[in-house]
Amino acid sequence: TKDWCDHWKHCVWFTQGRGAPVMKDQTLSLRASHNLTSISYQLLNPNDEACNGNLKADHLTLLPERIALYGDICWRSALITAIKSALSDRSPQTCIVADDSIFLALLVSSLSPSSKVIAMFPGLRDKGATYLQAVAKANNFSMDQIQVIGKRAASLSTDDLEHKKINLLVGEPFYCGSEGMLPWQNLRFWNARTLFHSMLSEDALIMPCKGVLKLCAMSLPDLWKSRRSLKDVEGFDHSVVNETLGACGDLPGEQQGPCLPYYVWQCGYTKKLSKVYSLMDFNFSEPIHSCFGKTKIEFADAGMCHGFAVWIDWVLDEKNSIVISTGPDSRYWKQGVQLLSKPVEVNPAESAALVEASFDPASGDITFNSSFS
Repeated sequence: TKDWCDHWKHCVWFTQGRGAPVMKDQTLSLRASHNLTSISYQLLNPNDEACNGNLKADHLTLLPERIALYGDICWRSALITAIKSALSDRSPQTCIVADDSIFLALLVSSLSPSSKVIAMFPGLRDKGATYLQAVAKANNFSMDQIQVIGKRAASLSTDDLEHKKINLLVGEPFYCGSEGMLPWQNLRFWNARTLFHSMLSEDALIMPCKGVLKLCAMSLPDLWKSRRSLKDVEGFDHSVVNETLGACGDLPGEQQGPCLPYYVWQCGYTKKLSKVYSLMDFNFSEPIHSCFGKTKIEFADAGMCHGFAVWIDWVLDEKNSIVISTGPDSRYWKQGVQLLSKPVEVNPAESAALVEASFDPASGDITFNSSFS
């Protein structure tokens, strides 16, 4: 990690189907074409015929991390167990999939054939509907019980529900196009639940039941260095980018360092300096509201603290027995990284930190304050 930096990103292109068989010393041709917004590829055989053809209309473009998540048996098993548990005591008539979860729409419809499943798909929209139809055709099951709305929660009306109440409200949560944002942007699920409040039945079940904001102190020398504030570069004043892009180090006054979305495992050298702490709970059984939390961080290892990794653990069931963590131990999700204005040297015997956080439901933002002793 000596020369690590986050400036260089790579493109990964997946061949369709099971890939193309190749032999040693065989020559392959790759054809690239582009439109105004994207580049597409074709793998050609020696006869210049496309091995995999054009993208089908039912093709979904998802990030590699999302594709890997759908292939994770532990993640799938957790959702299957949670949905089965939710359906064990009831047979919901109307289920809303509040986000862009293809998996949950298929899962609920297969486990509860008598239910009407309404998929909001606010990001996927028609593409999500087309993909569901392709999956249904390939697996010989009917799409009659699944209805794709393709709009945001605020646009849902009682007419869409045929004037029935919502018995089951679910989400991963996953919103297509928001994968690169801070993890608490997925709290829009809580906002959707609030917008649906008058349409929920008295015993409606909501999954996930709550979110728990977690954090731990981190040593992140490579990331901190890459985000260090700029001044004069080759005679040009670049200080304007410090606030625009988020910078740390040599900031004016008491200005806090930025909180940025990163895959912590991609941040060069990293080291946890504390155990994981819970900072704030978001209870989805209640309408969305402001939240505040604080915790004292005790350091487990000595080192240079550059900031805190922050994420949300999603509690799927009311017994708190099924939890999906989006923390740095997983490679599927980005965490929020709250960088310090200046690194602080810490040790277990003498150092501690107090971290406070507040959630604003109007903006969906969480602000942090930290102090060391």
